Amino acid sequence: MSLTIVLIIALILSLGFHFIGVYVNSKKIVWTMLAILWAGSINIALSEIKPKGYEDIQEIKGKYLETDKLIEESMPEISVYEMLRIKKSFNEAEKKK
Repeated sequence: MSLTIVLIIALILSLGFHFIGVYVNSKKIVWTMLAILWAGSINIALSEIKPKGYEDIQEIKGKYLETDKLIEESMPEISVYEMLRIKKSFNEAEKKK
């Protein structure tokens, strides 16, 4: 699933929660909740991976040119989102093989 699809789904859900908030007259509470959820999601996506993830990167490194390019662009600190992109690139290259 691409990031674009995830963002579109998140926006639709946010608008849905907004209209629920309007219906029950609690717009401020709903928008505060949505802001906190979005901030938390972005924080998780941009946080650095655990040391085990770097071990996985070392196993992947050197097998496919496109994947190596993504790894080099992501270094020295790899975020969760970047790790997902690297894994996706690796899996696609494995399927082509």
